[in-house]
Amino acid sequence: MNKKTKPKFEGVMQSPITPLKEDFSLDLDAFEKMLDFHVRTGATAISWPHHKAESLSLTIEERKLGAEVAVKAVAGRIPVTVHATALAMEDTFMLARHAQEIGADGILALTPYVWQPSIDAIRDYFMRLCKSIDISVISYNSPAYLNGVEITGRLMADLIEALPNFVGVKDASFNSEKFIEISRHAIPLRPDFAMLTGVEFLLPSVPLGGKGSYSAAGSICPNLCTSLYESCVAGDWPKAREIQYKMTRLWHLFKDQYPSSLKGGMVIMGRPVGPTRSPLPTATKERQAFIESELADMGILDTEPHGF
Repeated sequence: MNKKTKPKFEGVMQSPITPLKEDFSLDLDAFEKMLDFHVRTGATAISWPHHKAESLSLTIEERKLGAEVAVKAVAGRIPVTVHATALAMEDTFMLARHAQEIGADGILALTPYVWQPSIDAIRDYFMRLCKSIDISVISYNSPAYLNGVEITGRLMADLIEALPNFVGVKDASFNSEKFIEISRHAIPLRPDFAMLTGVEFLLPSVPLGGKGSYSAAGSICPNLCTSLYESCVAGDWPKAREIQYKMTRLWHLFKDQYPSSLKGGMVIMGRPVGPTRSPLPTATKERQAFIESELADMGILDTEPHGF
C-alpha cells in the first residue's frame, strides 16, 4: 500500500490475538505467521492489540515491540492500526506517537479507562490525541469496558468538524440505537467516515451505514467472515441472516472465557498460539474438546483453512 494514499478502513478487518510461549513471553515468530495468515485470507486491515490480544496484560514495551513487528510483517499490503489506549493517558499519547514513528497507518483509541469523564473531558482528550499525530485516528466506543461511558453522536460531529484525521469509530456497544445515533451525525459530515462494529455484527450495522467490522472469529473462520460481509454489501439478506446466526453462535462460544476460548479454537484449527496470561485462564483440554464439537456442528472444520 502506498503510504501517501489515505488508508481505507472497511470490510472484515482483523485484530489478531497475541501468541505467547509457554513461559508467557511474546512468541514473535508465531505472531508474524498469524499476521501473514490474516493478510492471505482476505483481511482488509490489521489492528493490534485489542482486548482479545490481551492488551491489558501486555507491558508498554511489549506493545511497542508488537506494533513494530506488525508493521514490518504486513509490509504495506493492507493498512495497520495500533490500539494505543493505556491506563495512563500519557502512555496513550506515547503509544500514538510511536505508532506514527514506525509507519502505522493509524491508531485506535478508547475513552480513558476506569474513570467516568464528562463528554467535555472526552472531547478534550480526543482533540489532544488527534492533534498530537498526523496519522488516522479511530475512536472506540465500548461501554462494557468503560463503566457505561459512551461516545455520543454530537461528540462525533464536533470531532469530525475539528479534526481532519478523525476518520472513524469502532462501536462495540452492540446497540443499534447507538449505532444509528452516531451514524446520523457522522456520515452527513464525512461520507467516508468509517462506521465500524465490534466483532462480526454486520447484518445489523451495514444497512445503517456500517463500513465493516473488527473481527474476532476471523482467527478461526476467515471465509465465513468474508461471506457475511459480502452478503450484506450485496443485499442478500436471507444468506446474510443465515451466516449472521452462525457468527453470533460463534461469538457466544468465544466470549465465554474470552479470549481463552478463541485461542483454544485456534489450536483446533492447527494454529497453536500458546497460553493466556494470568489472570485470564488458558483453555483446558475439556474446553477445547467442547469448542471442537461446536465447530464441527457448524461445519467450520470442513470449510475453513487449517494451519498458518
